[in-house]
Amino acid sequence: MTTTVQHILPMDAGDAVLVGRAWDPVSQGPRVITVRGNEVFDLTPEVRTVAELMDHPKPAELVLQAGGMRWDFAELAAASLDGDRNRPHLLSPIDLQVVKACGVTFVESMVERVIEERCGGDFNRAAEVRRTVAEALGGNLGDVRPGSEQAQEVKEVLSAQGMWSQYLEVGLGPDPEVFTKAPLLSSVGFGSDVGIPGFSSWNNPEPELVLIADSAGKVRGATLGNDVNLRDVEGRSALLLGMAKDNNGSCAIGPLVRLFHQDFTLDSLRSEALSLTVEGADGYRLEGRNSLARISRPFEELIGAAHGRHHQYPDGFALFTGTLFAPTQDRDAEGLGFTHKPGDVVTISSPQLGALVNRTRRAEEIEPWTFGIRALFSYLARQASSSDGGLPSSGTSTRAPITH
Repeated sequence: MTTTVQHILPMDAGDAVLVGRAWDPVSQGPRVITVRGNEVFDLTPEVRTVAELMDHPKPAELVLQAGGMRWDFAELAAASLDGDRNRPHLLSPIDLQVVKACGVTFVESMVERVIEERCGGDFNRAAEVRRTVAEALGGNLGDVRPGSEQAQEVKEVLSAQGMWSQYLEVGLGPDPEVFTKAPLLSSVGFGSDVGIPGFSSWNNPEPELVLIADSAGKVRGATLGNDVNLRDVEGRSALLLGMAKDNNGSCAIGPLVRLFHQDFTLDSLRSEALSLTVEGADGYRLEGRNSLARISRPFEELIGAAHGRHHQYPDGFALFTGTLFAPTQDRDAEGLGFTHKPGDVVTISSPQLGALVNRTRRAEEIEPWTFGIRALFSYLARQASSSDGGLPSSGTSTRAPITH
């Protein structure tokens, strides 16, 4: 697993305004941070949570005024990858935001959802069903606009072939799928284990762009996410979406949120390409891409479906925007496709957002989620009553050297 700062941060990190969270073992709680080069600055004295920062009139300007280096970023990243929770390490860069997700936002990946459903979650039948669906559709679906006459024609073709699916409605119909991915404070960050439940035998990573919005629904920045998915569970029934999507360690976000500032805007992300690699302990390697230029619905439509007069989020929200990637590359035997194994190293990266690196383990075996909303509020109350905010004096090191 890589520990180089240059790989983790955006290619133009010198121009990026980056914020996130780090665990401080001295004060026993999360700190809001910003990263400049290899220097980490603590923002908690100015903003108690990332959600609060996003509601600031000018969050990027506030962040750029921060001074007083607290940590070394390379050491934070190394501790995160090493799994050393007794040292300062990175956390998910969001806190009180609701974690929402959009599904089937790429018409091409919709086909894989149909295949899952037709297989009833049985990966042994995937290759056969995939051939049948491809023959029924023919041509390239990448240019089909959901809600259009062309989209309706595709739905009719599949239905006529006996392949009606509820995924056709959210993939081709007028309304996108939006669901709640994870509870507050449950997402994991850079270097953490991601959980695959033992009851799943067909699953995969989903590399996605994650938009970070304030309480008014205004997008303030973006980061990367892994919307871990259990294909066998969702394939049995879409009503099992909660079981397929929300498990211990099943939502990874990071490494940091890049705030919109100067030339970096929502438009900067419309053609961003996300890269995925999965490296198994068995020597297996999988590569994939999620090209946002091929998304079938604009970001504004997805945000509008999640937030508006019909639904508000007083502490803001993080929105997974969906993925083009659905792995079909065989791992163990021909025709069985891909599924995770414990120990897989998953890297999701993009030029403007950096790299999110995690390792898979059984959800039942990874560190339990124990730091919730009450724990956060208790921590913030202790900091407010402390004369020095729970911080060591400037320049004091709180950790032993890390050997690489």
